[in-house]
Amino acid sequence: MYWTEFFTVALVHLLAVASPGPDFAVVVRESVSQGRRAGLLTAWGVGAGILVHVAYSLLGIGLIVSQSIVAFNVLKYLAAAYLVWIGIKALRAKANPEAANIAQQPAHAMSAWQSFSLGFITNGLNPKATLFFLSLFTLVISHNTPVLVQGAYGVYLALATGAWFTLVAMLFSQTRVRAGFARMGHWFDRVMGVVLVGLGVQLVLSAADARGQ
Repeated sequence: MYWTEFFTVALVHLLAVASPGPDFAVVVRESVSQGRRAGLLTAWGVGAGILVHVAYSLLGIGLIVSQSIVAFNVLKYLAAAYLVWIGIKALRAKANPEAANIAQQPAHAMSAWQSFSLGFITNGLNPKATLFFLSLFTLVISHNTPVLVQGAYGVYLALATGAWFTLVAMLFSQTRVRAGFARMGHWFDRVMGVVLVGLGVQLVLSAADARGQ
């Protein structure tokens, strides 16, 4: 009975998750700089973060946020600050004299929990994800759809997101790929830092525009 709705949700989600953003940036960065283990844990953290959006959408908190510009802007500023912080850390990266051996000796500077938390927090504070789920649960998913079915949609979205970024992590943590990026070393970190800071600034500007309207 709900298959048509489910396939619509799955298609919309596929288009959204494939669009590069903060989640993609951190998973790629961790996969290249820290190796497959860190990349996979970050990817799974992103997938778990989806459950946060699903939870508040089901509980109706998302609707409250959508009706309050102040609350939504606070979320944007928090997300922007987090992205800028990660970006600045990446911008401060220094050349590694042993970078040539990165493919053979992947670094594990971050613990498993830190890698997972990085993905979880990045997704959880992503206002674009908030907008996506608010739209999904108010426009695509019927209010007549049982909560259990909606919850099942949410579990699928979390698993599908985790699976997508697992593929991204597997790709960018391959020996050849990492060896290629290792030649650029700290420059790759700096480029990713610019991307993350840029995303953070974009969020701040969008929040400022919303306040000015």
